[in-house]
Amino acid sequence: MSDVRRYAAVVEYNGAYFHGWQKQKHHDDPTIQAALEAAISFVANEPITIVCAGRTDAGVHATRQVIHFDSVAQRKPYNWLMGINTKLPPGVAVQWIAEVPETFHARFKAQARRYRYLINNQPFRPALLHDQMTWWKYPLDASRMQQAAQALLGEHDFSAFRAKDCQANSPIKTMHRIEVRRWGHIMMVELEASAFLYHMVRNIVGVLLPIGEGHQPVSWMADVLATRDRNLAGVTAPGDGLYFVGVRYPAEFAIPSQPYGPALLEPIINA
Repeated sequence: MSDVRRYAAVVEYNGAYFHGWQKQKHHDDPTIQAALEAAISFVANEPITIVCAGRTDAGVHATRQVIHFDSVAQRKPYNWLMGINTKLPPGVAVQWIAEVPETFHARFKAQARRYRYLINNQPFRPALLHDQMTWWKYPLDASRMQQAAQALLGEHDFSAFRAKDCQANSPIKTMHRIEVRRWGHIMMVELEASAFLYHMVRNIVGVLLPIGEGHQPVSWMADVLATRDRNLAGVTAPGDGLYFVGVRYPAEFAIPSQPYGPALLEPIINA
């Protein structure tokens, strides 16, 4: 239909409020997709189905998830934004929305995706932000972790970091950048790649942690990568500290890459 329009939106959410991204057919657990589709459908006054740049697991957060949807409804961006957010539950909010060309696709037009993993590295259990960072009580050496992580740069077979339930067609991905930084007791692992396998980031962090503790050599990351065997890698790090923080698209679509909300925590939303 010629009167159908395509819209893109940038969404942020606290994954601790939801049972993952994907809408469940036979469960009553709240999901981010279900919440967004209900709110957008109300404003559009028609059933809406959304597509996201990358699905996230239960407990995983996002500062710049990108979605798109089609609708015959005609609303100004401000009206879409305010109407949708009024109908959304706590823990999820739309930060930007605009009409885009029909050739835009949140998933298939993505050139790269970016994640950040936040670690609260102090000896005592924190009370604040406990569901938004992973607490690790043993001292970690960020420089050792940074050195080890560089073995992942470039195109590789990432089977050693792939969960058994992964449905990706190929384990071969290109890692564009990976960096480990520290601010006091807060540590951040940032990764940008062409795409990510299921649990890939959490499994990479699971290898970095014992390297940071000194229980494994820096070379262990390269050794694990070379095995292509998930059974020889480390544990899967908790989802609490994982954030989906951005997607890179061709410039022609003008999808914003920076957040619109306040910078509540630099390691989460500031480069």
